[in-house]
Amino acid sequence: MALVLATLLLACGFIYSYIGAFHDPSPHAITMQVAAKQSQASSQERTQLVDQTVGRLESLEGHPIDASAAASPADVRRDVTNGSVSSGLILDPDGKKDVLYVASGGGTSVTSAVEQVVDGASQSQKRSYTVQDVVPLAEGDAKGLTGFYLAVGWVVGGYLVASLLAVAEGSRPVTRRHALLRLGLFVPYSIALGFGGAAIAGPLLDAWEAPLLPLGLVGTATVLCVAAASAGLQAMLGTFGIGAAVLLFVVLGNPSAGGPYQADLLPTFWSNIGPFIPTGAATVLIRDIVYFDSDGTGWQLAVLAAYLVVGAVMTAAMTRSYEGHHAAPEQDQNVQA
Repeated sequence: MALVLATLLLACGFIYSYIGAFHDPSPHAITMQVAAKQSQASSQERTQLVDQTVGRLESLEGHPIDASAAASPADVRRDVTNGSVSSGLILDPDGKKDVLYVASGGGTSVTSAVEQVVDGASQSQKRSYTVQDVVPLAEGDAKGLTGFYLAVGWVVGGYLVASLLAVAEGSRPVTRRHALLRLGLFVPYSIALGFGGAAIAGPLLDAWEAPLLPLGLVGTATVLCVAAASAGLQAMLGTFGIGAAVLLFVVLGNPSAGGPYQADLLPTFWSNIGPFIPTGAATVLIRDIVYFDSDGTGWQLAVLAAYLVVGAVMTAAMTRSYEGHHAAPEQDQNVQA
């Protein structure tokens, strides 16, 4: 009965989490840099125009844009191209036609939201703008969701292998050697799935052109950390640990990962937890590698490493607890003899 009730609550949580995260996306604090292009206007006039524009953007209801002034248009373009900021606005002091830099590779929902906000602000000032997508999506990456689906596949593979081993061999390893063997088995599996998923997305389906090595290593780290964390939860909670893994990695992890809607458009709860769950961390790493020329060494790797270490420690700790619990009766029997 307890398992049935837990499953019911988990399913309700699944529905609540997805609908709660996606039913009303709205932009908040999307980063934007503002600069004025060289013109006949004086430096003071250009600075005044930039400051006024930043002030108007910052004062918009709901704070959809986190605007800041930049030294030059070149700096704005560079920072949007490398992913330091989500967008950039280049003002024309001599006219009314500005340029909006976006990077759809970082998320199409953010790009659409920025365009909508700037459109409203421009109309109120009787200005217009053209859009330049400096980091466009790859032709095979429809709506920019390939990275998210790849991350989900790695995460699902991680908790599935841990769950299947728990069903086949028991939730809690009976000895430390057994725990090490189980954790060790995750390593070749993680390498195979990590590089296999990267190869499917790249060379096989041609979703994008991206370096296989860093993507495969990120995949390996993702699968391994999720498998180890799932094993730790199962060692601690028994059968309920499988549900706990689904709750963490699917019910909470998928909606907050920044797939269909990036963190800047999610409600506060989901936008705050997303970067600290492997699904979200892996999604960011994938996009950084594919679109922003990163080598996959962002701070998100520390998140994955933390899950791996905590999961391994939990598994080993519960094994020692299990051994101690079963050793006590044997010692009592020896004393009585």
